[in-house]
Amino acid sequence: MSWAGPEDLYLSTSLASYLDRKILVLLRDGRKLMGTLCSFDQFANAVLEGACERVIVGELYCDIPLGLYVIRGENVVLIGELDSEKDDLPPHMTRVPIPEIRKAQKAERDACDLKGTMRKRMEFLDMD
Repeated sequence: MSWAGPEDLYLSTSLASYLDRKILVLLRDGRKLMGTLCSFDQFANAVLEGACERVIVGELYCDIPLGLYVIRGENVVLIGELDSEKDDLPPHMTRVPIPEIRKAQKAERDACDLKGTMRKRMEFLDMD
């Protein structure tokens, strides 16, 4: 669904120029979604067809298929078109299965939590 007429297609700020094209959507929580933009509205709510979530941990990555996906506009940070002629990721990145990327995510989250805990414990040493 697009309310933009043909005269509005030249506007780079309009999502109408991305209709039926593969896009990347960065969400507020840091997730990265890819898919074909099927529809949008004035609030940047969007519908992606063939959507997948790209999860990157260090040099590992995984594309988790989501299918038809509705995104609430208030969660969108960035939307951009993907160039289908370029490689998705640098060659040093390794594609792994979903269970392996979930383990890597958990390990990364645990390490971050431990770092935060240690920082809080050491705050008493901060003598400004």
